[in-house]
Amino acid sequence: QVQLMESGGGLAQPGGSLRLSCSASGSDASSYCMAWFRQAPGKEREGVASIDSDGDLSYADALQGRFVDSRDNAKPTIYRQMNRLKFDDPALYYCASDPSSVRWCHIKLADFEYWGQGTQVTVSS
Repeated sequence: QVQLMESGGGLAQPGGSLRLSCSASGSDASSYCMAWFRQAPGKEREGVASIDSDGDLSYADALQGRFVDSRDNAKPTIYRQMNRLKFDDPALYYCASDPSSVRWCHIKLADFEYWGQGTQVTVSS
């Protein structure tokens, strides 16, 4: 069993920054693929980044020019540093873990077994 806890969401102004964190707890959690998904209002949940246990980014969305994804496996925690936020960035961000993916990673939503509650990102002036 893995428990995931996201934090760091909130309200930011356009051009501002937020840093999302997702901490995992549970047996062998540090070995599993961890990923970020986002769900914008009225849209389906979509994968945006996944990081394996070695800290290698296995998948990253087109926003990588503004967002930076990383992992500290000593905790284990993944991060999404969101910079130069725009009005179309708001979404509910979820963290997920796949215990069947050890030392490798993917972004297939249906294969992630454990999910956090989500953290809301809002951009407003």
